[in-house]
Amino acid sequence: MNPDTDVKKRGDDCLKILSELPKEELIKIIIDDAKNWLAHDGLWFQAVDSLHGMEQAIKADALAWEKFTVIEAKRIMERLGIAPGGGLKALGECLKHRLYARLNSQRFELLTEKKAVFYMLDCRVQSARKRKGLPDFPCKSVGIVEYAGFARTVDSRIETHCLACPPDNHPAEYWCGWEFVLGK
Repeated sequence: MNPDTDVKKRGDDCLKILSELPKEELIKIIIDDAKNWLAHDGLWFQAVDSLHGMEQAIKADALAWEKFTVIEAKRIMERLGIAPGGGLKALGECLKHRLYARLNSQRFELLTEKKAVFYMLDCRVQSARKRKGLPDFPCKSVGIVEYAGFARTVDSRIETHCLACPPDNHPAEYWCGWEFVLGK
């Protein structure tokens, strides 16, 4: 028996099952998959933190996000039929399709053709920490890597600036805010 054929068959079986499910069930699966991804991301981070400390965990997280954010952006663009260089409108559309967009409340505002802002209104990770009485997770350094890399993948002309992100103080209305400027 060929192991490659076995893997393909299992994949085909999964696709068959999914194709027969009603829309409501598929939506539940998509949300659950996003929760599982986020849980794995958090557990991975905690494992690195427990082995090597917070500073090294943040460095490792930034390295992982540097690669993942590009992969995620490219896959979203391909799925939506968005070519690189689509400007801020393309970025706004792609941000709606990120994995954590399925779990977090966010807002993208196109202020002009050359300037937009993005706010993470409710962050599942930060809200959970708040409920547990923990301080905000200091995600700014990783966020800079993540958002700048995602935006540059959508359009290499986009510059990203952090408005506020923990450990920065931030307004009660949002956890983090990012400004995107379309350069030349």
